[in-house]
Amino acid sequence: MGPTERRGAWLPSPRLAPAGLFAVALLARVALVFYGVLQDRTLPVRYTDVDYHVFTDAARFVAEGRSPYLRATYRYTPLLAWLLTPGVCLGELFGKFLFVGCDLLAALLLHRLLLLRGLRARQACGYSVFWLLNPLPMAVSSRGNADSLVACLVLGALYLIEKGRVAGAAVIYGFAVHMKVYPVTYVLPITLHLLPGRDCDGSGCQSRRWSHARVSEFLKRVCDRAVLVFVALAGLTFFALSFGFYYKYGWEFWEHTYLYHLTRRDIRHNFSPYFYMLYLTAESRWSFPLGIAAFLPQLVLLLAVSLAYYRDLVFCCFLHTSIFVTFNKVCTSQYFLWYLCLLPLVMPRVRMAWQRASALLALWFAGQALWLAPAYVLEFQGKNTFLFIWLAGLVFLLINCSILVQIISHYEREPLLQRLKCD
Repeated sequence: MGPTERRGAWLPSPRLAPAGLFAVALLARVALVFYGVLQDRTLPVRYTDVDYHVFTDAARFVAEGRSPYLRATYRYTPLLAWLLTPGVCLGELFGKFLFVGCDLLAALLLHRLLLLRGLRARQACGYSVFWLLNPLPMAVSSRGNADSLVACLVLGALYLIEKGRVAGAAVIYGFAVHMKVYPVTYVLPITLHLLPGRDCDGSGCQSRRWSHARVSEFLKRVCDRAVLVFVALAGLTFFALSFGFYYKYGWEFWEHTYLYHLTRRDIRHNFSPYFYMLYLTAESRWSFPLGIAAFLPQLVLLLAVSLAYYRDLVFCCFLHTSIFVTFNKVCTSQYFLWYLCLLPLVMPRVRMAWQRASALLALWFAGQALWLAPAYVLEFQGKNTFLFIWLAGLVFLLINCSILVQIISHYEREPLLQRLKCD
């Protein structure tokens, strides 16, 4: 690795104090919320996310004592509709401000996690900028998308694990899985991370652990108090919420909150490499088996990443989320937020020149632009460009895989504390 690829060569140096940065980020998001009101009233293309109207309609049904699933296309936990019920009295912007608040809370948790990972206050503030002033989280939360709420829960669980507060982390993690299914993939790396004796250094130790350790010894480690507390409380939280809502809303809760996403075969155009296959086989008897088989690459890659990187839990969860989104059956722009909220935690340990990092970022945006061109022609001009959209999606898949390989190959696993002494 060349001398130009020193860590922190492209670290931003904010001149504002953390309070000032958060104030700027808040004002920018509030401005976008009110701009959205103006655009919705004056332009044919609305700023507000379509799903936000689904959320608010479901909240209105809940406020009336009825089921949120009376609202067509509501495929979420009733807890989300319950959280938005104050908006029935306080106004339609309540939910957007709630999501903006979660967006900023996620940034605060990022800052705290960076401090826990060995960065100084100024450095932690600098890396937090990649979320605080990132246009994508700003737009997503101000448009009324609820993904910032899940990002808060995920970061909160990781923060408490880093602090050693396993019980609190388990409860928050249970809420996170209840809100969105994808954090369930973290359960294996979290469990492995909490196992006693995980700090043994060297690849030889890892090889002996998984190849030669007796099953009984492994079971003893699995029965460690921290592991049992986390699994028990996370499971109890998840099932308490799930069975509580099942008791209140019946089978439609399971169907719309969980089963729909497990068996979902979205034939509309999206970034997923599988969408064209699912589109062509929509009426085929092979449609359902193909949809289930699409999970196989995810499972294999997630298992491999868990065993290889569980010691660095934050990095492992970042890889998990990136792989899950990249190889998912459905992939839209808002899904990128799931791993972007973890990226600032990974960046300090990526020894990469700013030129290379900028090139990868430009490549990522270019891949999206390549996909958006035929998607625009399909959606606004009505021309059949499904094949071109699929090919562009494959190119974007290769770009994402290449970026992940670059991040992994330039990532340093050793603690930051010693290196920061010479900064």
